[in-house]
Amino acid sequence: MDTPRIDNRDWSTLTLGERIRQIELDGYLVWPTLLSAELVVQLRSETAKLETHPVDYSIHQQACPNIQFFGGEITKLIAYSKILTFLSQLFGDQIIFMSYGYARSEPGHPGISLHTDGQPYGSQIFGYEGSVPFMVRVLYYLEDLTPEVSPFRVIPRSHLSMHADANPYKRYESHPEEVMVPAPAGSAILINHRIFHGNYPNIGDYARQMLAIAYRPAWAGPIQEVETWNVEDLNQLPDIVRPLFANRNTRHWDFHGGNKPPNMTDQAPGINPSRWEKVSQS
Repeated sequence: MDTPRIDNRDWSTLTLGERIRQIELDGYLVWPTLLSAELVVQLRSETAKLETHPVDYSIHQQACPNIQFFGGEITKLIAYSKILTFLSQLFGDQIIFMSYGYARSEPGHPGISLHTDGQPYGSQIFGYEGSVPFMVRVLYYLEDLTPEVSPFRVIPRSHLSMHADANPYKRYESHPEEVMVPAPAGSAILINHRIFHGNYPNIGDYARQMLAIAYRPAWAGPIQEVETWNVEDLNQLPDIVRPLFANRNTRHWDFHGGNKPPNMTDQAPGINPSRWEKVSQS
C-alpha cells in the first residue's frame, strides 16, 4: 500500500466540544500523555506478570483478556477520572464497564487487519458484547507509538457509512484512505467501536503494550444476554471502580412507547448541534 497519511496534530489543544466532535464524527480521539510517567512504569511492571497467549495469526501478538479483576493499578485504571469525566459528557448517562484486555505487539508482529469491534448480531470473536449500539473503547499505550512500532490505524468516519463496504463483519488488509496515528507513551486513543481500525506491523526493536477498556451508556445494552459479574469478584474491587460494574445487560428501552408519551420534555442538550462548541466540562 502507499504511505498512509499520518495524523500527528497537536491533540492537547482540543476543547471539550472538539473532543466530542472528533469521536462522534471521525470515530477516534487521541488524548496525549494522559497517564503520568510514574503510572506508566507501574503499569508496565504489573503487565509483566500477566499470563499471555498468542493470537491465531502470529506468535508476535500476545493477549490476555478479562484482566479487570487483576488488581493494582491495572484495575484502578478502569476508573481513571479524566476519562470518566469525558465519558459522562459524551454519554450523559450512567457509564457501564463492559470489558478489559491486554495486548502486546512484539517485533515481527504483522499488523492487525482493519476491522470493527461492533457486530450488531454478535460474533464468535466478540460474543454479544459487540452488539450494543454504542460503545467507546479506551486504548492506553504504555510505549511510544512510532511509525515503526505498531501505530494505530483507522479509516476515519467509516462508522458513519451505510454502504455495504461498511458491513461491520468485513475485514480489510488495507485501505487507500486509512490514517496512521502515532502517540507518545501514556497516551490514550478513544474509539467508537463501529469504526474500522487496527494497527500496523511492528518493525521496530521493542514491544508495544496496550490496555483496552470498553464502556457504554446504560441505555445501550446488548441484543442478547452476556455473562454477568461474579459477586465475589465484585466484592474485591476498589470502591472507586465498583459503581462502573453494573449489570452488563442493563438496557433502557420502551418497545410499546406511543407517539405522544406523557411527560415529554423540550430540552435535550446531548443532541444540540451546538454541543461541538462546548469549551469546558460545565
